[in-house]
Amino acid sequence: MLEGIKVIDCASFVAGPAATTIMADFGADVIKIESPGRGDPYRNSASASPTKGTMPPQWVIDNRNKKGLALDLKSPEGLAVLYEMVKQADVFVTNLPFPVRKRLKIRYEDLAPLNDRLIYGSLSAYGESGPDADRPGFDSTALWARTGLMDLVKPSPDSAPARSLPAMGDHPTATALYAAIMSAMYQREKTGKGRQVSTSLLANGMWWNALYAQTVLSGGQVQCRPPREDSSDALNNLYQTKDNRWIHLMMAHQLNRWQDFIKITGQDALLGDAKFATTDARMEHRGAWITTLDQVFLQKDFATWRQLLTDNNLIFGYVSKTEDLLDDPQMQASGAIKPLAADNSGATQTIDSPLWIGGVEKRPAGPAPMLGEHTDEVLRDYGYDDAAIEKLRGVGAIP
Repeated sequence: MLEGIKVIDCASFVAGPAATTIMADFGADVIKIESPGRGDPYRNSASASPTKGTMPPQWVIDNRNKKGLALDLKSPEGLAVLYEMVKQADVFVTNLPFPVRKRLKIRYEDLAPLNDRLIYGSLSAYGESGPDADRPGFDSTALWARTGLMDLVKPSPDSAPARSLPAMGDHPTATALYAAIMSAMYQREKTGKGRQVSTSLLANGMWWNALYAQTVLSGGQVQCRPPREDSSDALNNLYQTKDNRWIHLMMAHQLNRWQDFIKITGQDALLGDAKFATTDARMEHRGAWITTLDQVFLQKDFATWRQLLTDNNLIFGYVSKTEDLLDDPQMQASGAIKPLAADNSGATQTIDSPLWIGGVEKRPAGPAPMLGEHTDEVLRDYGYDDAAIEKLRGVGAIP
């Protein structure tokens, strides 16, 4: 779908590069620019545990199907190369802090005069303006902690704030940036003009927390969820099974089927208990109702409960462990996981970008580039001959 679209990825870590990964999935020609020597610090980030390959698994996810260009933007010669590339590019993406962009001369106002069709994708931690605009941040600080999410998802009001997982907010934020870029490309088809588009971790965190945040904006108050044992709705709660797995019962919209649920548990005696006879009674006695269901779920193992609830078309989820996901047939059938061409990450599968378009094939998932792997190739594609490339190498603009 995006074949022939030239994208310059001048970003680091996760959210910016992940947006251009989606573009690469749809066929765009993405050039990943890194500084010679160290490169993007993300490629050297430690994995959660040792893997089979020599390349960090996260690097494959967020930089697959790109060409790697090592270029020193601090040197006049390196910056001149970037400017020449920008003249031919469709999209430029960066999430470098605003003071760094100014120092490197890669702000929108620096690049836009070179190419009036350029779409400049800007990603920041806290937004384009305001007292904290220049502050660096990660999804854990700007998206998760700052927006109330860290406080609201803790298990109970007395619990410590809930820590986020690495890059948990970066990937959805990358999808927002991709959407902004594609919206600008659509407008460019009508006007012939590019423009700057932007999103931020902060804004995406607010979007995640929009239901509760809007309550506060409307003059209401938000309370932290009670502990599981005191949940307001026993039929929308977590229950542990005999083999120490967890089922997420989610019958909030199937309250009329609570008797069906009781019948499949084999606890028919509960149907005659006045404490559970009506919705109001179950709400009043929710503590006893939850305690009862705790004992019910402990009588059977996870697989049995999963089959019973599925066969009776009751809404539930099961709390998977990450190690379970590769054996989940729905992950494969839905396309959430897809094959990965041989590389040095040790993986044969990878996570697909989370959007599909009917009749459009994505590019097969290929390897992420080594630092500067395609430097000479990219420069030749942009019109540099062997003599010019050696000259750049001689002044240290490229390795």
